[in-house]
Amino acid sequence: MKQYKDISNKIPNNSMAIILESISDGVFTVDKNWRITSFNRAAEEITDISKKDAIGVYCCEVFRSNMCNDECALRQTIETGKPIVNKLAFIINAKGKRIPISVSTALLRDDTGQVVGGAETFRDLSLVEELRRELKAQFQIGDIISQSPAMKQFFDILPQISASESSVLIQGETGTGKELTAKAIHNLSYRKNKPFIALNCGALPDNLLESELFGYKTGAFTGATMDKPGRFALAEGGTLFLDEIGEVSKALQVRLLRVLQEKTYEPLGGTKTIHANVRIIAATNRDLSDLVKLKKFRQDLFYRINVVKIELPSLRKRKEDIPLLIDHFIKRFNRFQSKSITGICQEAMSLLLAHDYPGNIRELENIIEHAFVLCHKGDILLNHLPDDFVTDIKRPLSESSTITESIRAVEIQGLLDILKRNNYNRLATARELGIHKTTLFRKLKKLGIKLPETDGRSSRQ
Repeated sequence: MKQYKDISNKIPNNSMAIILESISDGVFTVDKNWRITSFNRAAEEITDISKKDAIGVYCCEVFRSNMCNDECALRQTIETGKPIVNKLAFIINAKGKRIPISVSTALLRDDTGQVVGGAETFRDLSLVEELRRELKAQFQIGDIISQSPAMKQFFDILPQISASESSVLIQGETGTGKELTAKAIHNLSYRKNKPFIALNCGALPDNLLESELFGYKTGAFTGATMDKPGRFALAEGGTLFLDEIGEVSKALQVRLLRVLQEKTYEPLGGTKTIHANVRIIAATNRDLSDLVKLKKFRQDLFYRINVVKIELPSLRKRKEDIPLLIDHFIKRFNRFQSKSITGICQEAMSLLLAHDYPGNIRELENIIEHAFVLCHKGDILLNHLPDDFVTDIKRPLSESSTITESIRAVEIQGLLDILKRNNYNRLATARELGIHKTTLFRKLKKLGIKLPETDGRSSRQ
């Protein structure tokens, strides 16, 4: 074996400084008075502060981190003697920019073993955070969250819909997010800095609905002691969202048609015609074309509001979104209620996946909000879910199968739906699922799914 000479005596005394200058992580040390004693090149680049300006300065004045007050990682290490590894935090650099970082700490000892200070390394996570935001953007537009193929087409065309001035009709069951969709269209349009005004047309009788839409003048009727602007006036320059438009009477439909055709209206009791610069987005949980056939909805008004039509799928048709939505609701309620719920247990998740949600996303949100009332920390457990919900789900499961078997059935059905959509083309199915073809084969075998001998390759790739 070849012998190697001991070259340690040839290593320069400043080798540690050379190494620290060469790494991409920021490194600094402090003495027991919290003044910085060393500051490497990467630390200069991340903080935009030079070494000469940092040395001798209190570390909190250099980093301005969210940990500097009560959660200082270096202080914890010096007080407990235990290092901290990859703690997430942020600093404010010299340009005022918020930089996400991960922090690791260690003690500094002299030759006699006495603690003389601490050392901290920190890594710039800006790129990681940017990639995380890009990934989230693939699943979220405004408050609309989905990774379902059923919503992908809608996500693709939403920017074009928003950029146009055409009226939009949103159809979908109650609780599918019609108002969120309307807000997303408004917020992506050039009208985003103008008002977004919403009105539920099914919540008011006809005479009140007319005054709410168009406003009224003093003396228009008994009790009208002052002028009141209507929703069209309040939405001027912006967007007016008319929910449950199918509930509007035929008499009021005539007035709405005039606004859409001529862009003008008169308040109740008024004589002056007012121009309306408002984009209309209508929504309904009913099939307006059926109402037209039954002569309960004017055909000409239907054509005016149905320039662009969006069909929102029910939650039972996009169950792959349930975990994503649950995570979103947990984060939102944590923020609003100042809690730190970490997630949801597998058994509770299984029940939530097995439900068909007649109330759609609104029902799921209500269930998670109920769980937040009972859950104070850690994961949401089965006993935190509403009793009637758990009972309704468990009863059919106990009669015919276990929870696990029910979830397996849901997974099988979902996979069969995707296969059918891709004409049983294995490669196209794997691409849609975002998995390798061999992974798809293993999943099919595990679930016992048998496919036709032909895989539809000639029809769809």
